[in-house]
Amino acid sequence: MDLPRKIEEIKDFLLTARRKDAKSVKIKKNKDNVKFKVRCSKYLYTLVITDKEKAEKLKQSLPPELKVLRLTTVWGQNVCQNIIKNTLC
Repeated sequence: MDLPRKIEEIKDFLLTARRKDAKSVKIKKNKDNVKFKVRCSKYLYTLVITDKEKAEKLKQSLPPELKVLRLTTVWGQNVCQNIIKNTLC
């Protein structure tokens, strides 16, 4: 099993999210940062952004055909919610 890959630049993350093998994006909001995780066929690519405004712009720039999930923490466990339908996944 391969380790996740970290992406440093927003532009590189958007190019990765637009690939044909990109399946979904998970968005995890923390107190200090926002993490974007795109699942491709081989790797999970992660981008960490500390600026909330840039994170909001990036969220709006994601491809519309990509499934976007929001991760929230409930009682110490990550729970995944679909942003579009707002239902538990």
